[in-house]
Amino acid sequence: MNPLNLLIDVLALVVGVVAGYLFHRYQADRAAKARQEKADDILKAANSQARLIESGARENAAKILKASEAETKERRLELSKETERLDKRRSELDSRFDKMELREQTLNKRQSQVDKRANDIDKLYEDQVKKLESIAQMTQDEARKDLFAAVEKEARGDMARIIRQIEAEAREEGEKRARKLIADAIQRVASEHVAEVTRAVVTLPSEEMKGRIVGRNGRNIKAFEQAAGVDVIVDDTPDSVTVSCFDSVRREIGRRSLAKLVLDGRIHPAHIEKIIEDETKAVEKIINEAGEQAAYEANVTGLHTEVLRMMGRLKFRTSYGQNQLAHAVEVSKLAGILAAELGANIELAKQGGFLHDIGKAMDHNQDGTHAGLGAEYCKRYGVNPIVVNAIASHHHEVDQETVEAVIAEAADAISGARPGARREDLEAYIKRIRSLEEMSMSFDGVQQAFAIQAGREVRILVKPDQIDDLSSARLARDIAKKIEETMQYPGQIRVTVIRETRSTEYAK
Repeated sequence: MNPLNLLIDVLALVVGVVAGYLFHRYQADRAAKARQEKADDILKAANSQARLIESGARENAAKILKASEAETKERRLELSKETERLDKRRSELDSRFDKMELREQTLNKRQSQVDKRANDIDKLYEDQVKKLESIAQMTQDEARKDLFAAVEKEARGDMARIIRQIEAEAREEGEKRARKLIADAIQRVASEHVAEVTRAVVTLPSEEMKGRIVGRNGRNIKAFEQAAGVDVIVDDTPDSVTVSCFDSVRREIGRRSLAKLVLDGRIHPAHIEKIIEDETKAVEKIINEAGEQAAYEANVTGLHTEVLRMMGRLKFRTSYGQNQLAHAVEVSKLAGILAAELGANIELAKQGGFLHDIGKAMDHNQDGTHAGLGAEYCKRYGVNPIVVNAIASHHHEVDQETVEAVIAEAADAISGARPGARREDLEAYIKRIRSLEEMSMSFDGVQQAFAIQAGREVRILVKPDQIDDLSSARLARDIAKKIEETMQYPGQIRVTVIRETRSTEYAK
């Protein structure tokens, strides 16, 4: 290679490198200058913005300060006015207080004068009483006792005479019409009635089944009682066990479940829970259908589904052997007939008769009478207030506000007092008869008392020398009132007081 050419190439390379370096440095200086200019522009813009913000802040601060000063001035004016008003009020109160003190002084003076006059009057009264006592030759207490005794004797005689007169007139005017209405209502509702009793006894195929029901260490019977909420009594009664519970629905579920378990034969805790769950659903379905069917039979419409469901629970409730759901339907029909005869509202009377005992379907853990509980429950579900009053007042726990309430009570008494409608066990019957006779004998002047007609009437023989004719009417009323207050019984009890005077002479 030629050294000259090599030298030229080296020089060209050096010149290229120097030129590239100078160009690169030029570009770097130019970029740095551009960045510097951009930074200066940004800084200028920032300073300008800062000046604008500062100017706006100063203007806002001035406005706020001006508004604050105006508000402060206004508050000062209001405070000044309030201070003036309070000063004026204080001066008025001071003036009123001075007047009251002056009035109090005047009243004190008048009170002292009144007290003085009262003392003088009391002294004059005591002097007059002493003069009267000396003239009458008896003390004030003795005179008061004699006067009260005379007035009481006269008032009692007049009262008994008036009562007898009113009762005679009422019987004469109302007995024929009442008998006609009641007889007509009973004849029109006279349907076949079967006294249904919710049986709590489950029949077993053999005595060996009792052991299977109890289970090893009592696990089956414990599981059953816990799941069903009832008590199972396994005693010496042959081929049967008893299901006991206050709640009639639970008792029915327990009876059906136990009967199904005995029929199935598989008795263990898991199967027990399944059977009870199935029977609970079945009984709930029966309750719903029974409530709807009863409302259909009674021709009562417009009731809430929850009210009908609660009425369906009465299918498993009895009172003295009378099924309460059938009783409700019967009372509703009787009330409708009586309302039609008397010109009252038929629909409301039928609803009142149908729902009057709905409180008996409530859970036994709820406190209160069945009339009060039923009225509160129906009121909660939008039942007419007239019907609610009929429910609450059918045992006279509240006042009867309408004729429909009276009709519902009368229909209830007719249904319960109908022969064959209700019955009671022998022990309760004997206890009630004995209580009637003992209660009647507890009154002064009673010689003998006899409970007749299955306890629906009590006849009382009185001593004629101690009880006169007027007193006998008062005695009958007192005994009837005491029976109402102290005893529970179906229907009504008639109280008859008999006074007999015999005179005997011998012809010689």
